[in-house]
Amino acid sequence: MSRLKQITEAVRDAGSLGVADLATLTGASEMTIRRDLEVLAAQGVLERFRGGARSLLLRGSEPPFALRADENLDAKQRIATAVVGLLADGESVVLDSGTTCLEVARLLHDRRMTVMPLSLHGVNALSSSSSLTLLVPGGRPRPGELALTGPLTLASITALRFDTAVVGCCGLSAAHGMTAFDLEDASVKRAAIASARRVIAAVDASKLTRTALAHVAPVSSLDAVVTDAESAVELEEAGVTVVTA
Repeated sequence: MSRLKQITEAVRDAGSLGVADLATLTGASEMTIRRDLEVLAAQGVLERFRGGARSLLLRGSEPPFALRADENLDAKQRIATAVVGLLADGESVVLDSGTTCLEVARLLHDRRMTVMPLSLHGVNALSSSSSLTLLVPGGRPRPGELALTGPLTLASITALRFDTAVVGCCGLSAAHGMTAFDLEDASVKRAAIASARRVIAAVDASKLTRTALAHVAPVSSLDAVVTDAESAVELEEAGVTVVTA
């Protein structure tokens, strides 16, 4: 776990913490902690006060995109490589938002297919491609995350039928299915799943031990789960094809 994430989660769980407490927790110097708090304050994660910080994140909410982007990056890139290996040229693909799906978008840049990303990060990653057909949905981008949500996004998805949906999530288990922190994001994911002939979930190992607030879909709606987890026995027992990246 990165130090910034450790600080974020500790302050969120406690409500507020002092610099000295965070230095003890992380093993970093108080000067380093103060610099980290300035970075997190600039990202809207917390609010500084003299000698410490208080969280601006609600319990059960997801850390900002900027904080997650470099977390477990090697695993996300391996997952993305495996996902792209399952896609054939000529396919039409609806590509979810999130940091793992952004890595998928980057690898699709030079492929010959039709892709509709569901975030502005994904759109930007593919906008200079001369080989693929880029479809840009309507909708309202969530601040920081830049995931597209709302009725215009749903209308863009439901008007089309895709060969494959590549979806991410905040939590996945055989018992609770796929879950997300944001209610509007959950509805977009459901629409993407319903619009596609095949559904591939791109999920790093940390998501397999987590259940978020909003239910997206049961695992029976997934054709494959691509993950870096060493074992996903419960998903396999539920009949899901698991691809280990």
